[in-house]
Amino acid sequence: MHPAAPAPPGPRRRRRPGAGRLPGTGSRRRRLSTSASPGWALLFRHLAVTRGPLLRLLGWSGVEALPPLLSGLFVSAAVDQGFLAGRPGAGVAWLAGFGAAMAVRAYAARAGFPHLAGVVEPLRDALVERVVHSALTRPSADPAEVARLTEQVESARQLTATLLRTLRGVGVTLVAALAGLALLAPAVLPLVLLPLLAAGFLFFRLLRPLVARRRAVVLAEERLAAEAGRALHGLRDVQATGTRDQVAEALTGAARASAAAARALGRASALRALVVALGGRLPVLAVLAAAPWLLTREALTPGELLGVATYLLQQLDPAVRTLAGTVGGWLLNLAVVLDRLAATTSDPPADAAPSALPGTAPGQEPEVRVSGLGFGHGGAGAPVLEGLEFGFGPGEHVAVVGVSGAGKSTLAALLAGVLAPTGGAVSVGGVRPDGLAGAARARLVALVPQEAYVFPGPVRSNLTWLSPEVTEEQLARAVRLLGADRLVARLGGPEAVLRDPGVLSGGERQLLALVRTYLSPAPVVVLDEATCHLDPRAEERVERAFASRPGTLVVVAHRISSALRADRVLLLDGGRGVLARHGDLQVLSPLYRELVGHWLGSTAGRAS
Repeated sequence: MHPAAPAPPGPRRRRRPGAGRLPGTGSRRRRLSTSASPGWALLFRHLAVTRGPLLRLLGWSGVEALPPLLSGLFVSAAVDQGFLAGRPGAGVAWLAGFGAAMAVRAYAARAGFPHLAGVVEPLRDALVERVVHSALTRPSADPAEVARLTEQVESARQLTATLLRTLRGVGVTLVAALAGLALLAPAVLPLVLLPLLAAGFLFFRLLRPLVARRRAVVLAEERLAAEAGRALHGLRDVQATGTRDQVAEALTGAARASAAAARALGRASALRALVVALGGRLPVLAVLAAAPWLLTREALTPGELLGVATYLLQQLDPAVRTLAGTVGGWLLNLAVVLDRLAATTSDPPADAAPSALPGTAPGQEPEVRVSGLGFGHGGAGAPVLEGLEFGFGPGEHVAVVGVSGAGKSTLAALLAGVLAPTGGAVSVGGVRPDGLAGAARARLVALVPQEAYVFPGPVRSNLTWLSPEVTEEQLARAVRLLGADRLVARLGGPEAVLRDPGVLSGGERQLLALVRTYLSPAPVVVLDEATCHLDPRAEERVERAFASRPGTLVVVAHRISSALRADRVLLLDGGRGVLARHGDLQVLSPLYRELVGHWLGSTAGRAS
């Protein structure tokens, strides 16, 4: 329950004829519910932007349809051509084929997760941007309201991810079961389709009133929370003025309205049981009733009847129950959350641009897009990277992690355009870095490798090699921010001449290269374990400095602290990648949990 600004409670309490009516069911509410939902419009606008990952997610869903499609066919063949024909080995073989199809489905489910993240994570970023923009453009915004909206953003992200993951499974199962029935036993298809269509019609007819009732519950809870909050903050004044009865009456009225809204939602939700009965149970009863007639007329064999039962009991009925129950509830919650976000926030202006990098004009911070990216060394060996799909927004800080040999340094080189991909493309602001000459490429993406390059000559030349136009103040500030001031002073200052770079340690060379890159005009910086020779405190100072620098930062991480500081983490595994926040990856990926445990164990070992 969250505070809101309710209408005065007194007149609502006196209007007893409307007390039993569900809030939000009047003519004005009916007009609102029939109009286009701004929340769904917000979601669909985002899905149109992430069409690529969404289509790839649907493609893997098609692969997941294989076991539901084959289940009844294989069971029928196992019975008719195997066990009843006196060939148990053939029956077992048919069932083993079904088991192999289930293994394919498990692989497809795993392969779809990166594309799911590619849809959901940009949605969260877009919604957070709306909330922040609205808060900044309204100086009087209530901090509690901003916190509530931020919670609703997280709810929208989780609900969208859960719905996409569940709906694709339900949809795949329904379509595959119906296709399998049409192939196996067309005679029973009318017995299944008619009640299923009736259930679908009823389900979609119930969605709109259920959304209205769910919205009424949320508004009633917010009104009750607001009344309680005002009473609590003004408790001393209530006691002094003797208005306890009036305040109690207002709170009682808000509580009754909240309870009435919840009861109305419960009554409407109970109708979803009818959807399950129509779409899941009635087809089973219809087929059972017609089975003797179908068997005697030889319209079905015993194996085909068992195959039909497999489709109905293992595929169709669970899918209908999931759709009517769990998915229906999630749809209601998502619709209300999106509507509230759309109504209380606004899109940032299209011409809004972050501050520019040194040497660049405003509005030049580009987006990094990776589409179907692959790289292999040729021959029969497995590719290092294959089919990577993700995007880094302007100003985003991303950590790249993975086991040794996962392709982290290869990805860093591909992002910087040093390597050309063998499949797909990398684009920075619509430009492919691998198609640019060296100097132009360095102005677009700056790469700092593990072994930094320092050449003999003036210290200033080493530091300003990529940006000779920087001022003394900019140079001094960069040296100080990255913690290289003592090193530069020991070398004799910026005007000193470095005659033998071999006298520098690996960490000192890295510091000079990092200052050079910090001053460069490149809007995208890739640090390929560029702080591996620094101690953890110096590494943190460097990464925080680059994170505060305008532009996109990609860090190939070798410590858990780098992943914790990043906005999102890209996990490379077997040539593919999953891009999500640190906490989400710990839930989604056992490999990432192992990496985190290894890092934490190594840190604890060094500390002891």
